[in-house]
Amino acid sequence: MGKTRFRLGLIGDNIRASRAPALHRLAGRMAGLEVSYELFIPPALGMSFGEVFEHVEEIGLDGVNVTLPYKERVVSRLRIDDPDIARIGACNTVRFDADGPRGFNTDFSAFVTAYGAAFPDLPPGRVVMFGAGGVGKAVAFALKRLKAERIIFIDPDRAKAEALADVLNADGTALARVGDLSDLPGADGVINCTPLGMVGYGGSPVAQGGFPGCRWAFDAVYTPVDTPFRAQAEAAGARFISGYELYYYQGVDAFEIFTGRRVTDHARLRAALAAEPAPLSA
Repeated sequence: MGKTRFRLGLIGDNIRASRAPALHRLAGRMAGLEVSYELFIPPALGMSFGEVFEHVEEIGLDGVNVTLPYKERVVSRLRIDDPDIARIGACNTVRFDADGPRGFNTDFSAFVTAYGAAFPDLPPGRVVMFGAGGVGKAVAFALKRLKAERIIFIDPDRAKAEALADVLNADGTALARVGDLSDLPGADGVINCTPLGMVGYGGSPVAQGGFPGCRWAFDAVYTPVDTPFRAQAEAAGARFISGYELYYYQGVDAFEIFTGRRVTDHARLRAALAAEPAPLSA
């Protein structure tokens, strides 16, 4: 008989409102597994990220998810077998194997799935993306997989945005470049991969009244689901993918990596999640 108990966790700074614990516990229950899922907040623990990472491995966790602002920082500690994920340079899922921690990026796989489910007949086209950090990298590579026409990054850290564009263009294409707000009017899709709109952060990367008449939009933020960015996008007539979809699909992909069990009854799991009380954010 295979392993039936799994101890999992999430490392991040602003995660008290995360729905990840509910997803993994419920998916475990559906699979006949006993799954625990703990939150580890380095500043609240008075520890560095490195200290927390070593701690969760030492106390015997089977795996952890990693979120803002540690997705890139964790990479140097991992064995990464997938060359695409190595190029992304960010991991959100870590499994502690007998030979050491292995890194995965289910944000990447989840965006491909979520986009295809929402817009099966809509090519991404010309995309403006706010944010070139960990989740931005994963989504950018997913857009490349989805055959986007152009990806334009807007980030306060221009060097970070230029580095991501260079990695995407390393195969000789001219897919990506760094831009600014003047690129918004020509966008087919607009993406928020910044923390703006998340619980504990405010606002939107797009100024009020500045959202273009694009075809689609995506907000990586899902706590809360109804963000200012979403309101702007829908008011502008864009078809919208919620960050909840990324959360959901990256979660079930991570669950399979951690446990070896695939979620097959998505309707049942989504219904169970909807019925689960939301965690307090403080």
